[in-house]
Amino acid sequence: MATIEDIGVSAAINILSAVIFLLAFAFLRLQPINDRVYFPKWYLKGSRQSPSHGGAFVRKFVNLDMRSYLKFLSWMPAALQMPEDELISHAGLDSAVYLRIYLTG
Repeated sequence: MATIEDIGVSAAINILSAVIFLLAFAFLRLQPINDRVYFPKWYLKGSRQSPSHGGAFVRKFVNLDMRSYLKFLSWMPAALQMPEDELISHAGLDSAVYLRIYLTG
């Protein structure tokens, strides 16, 4: 039978893993090279373009704006307060259904 130490170690490992994956997601979604992965609808609608071929080579792959890293979770409150029709057009039906299930508990 599991002791309280075993449960504590398991909880610590799971919490640490969750934090690491959340930070990795937050970091990778801010990189310009990953825009097509995280924001494909923006490219289909034409509201976003691929990183330009001109300019610094590094800027195409790495976001050097440090302010964007400080507010990396600012999209969460906006998504929770967004009307359902706007959420469907912005993120898709699966996101709206998931958010509705999450909010109703």
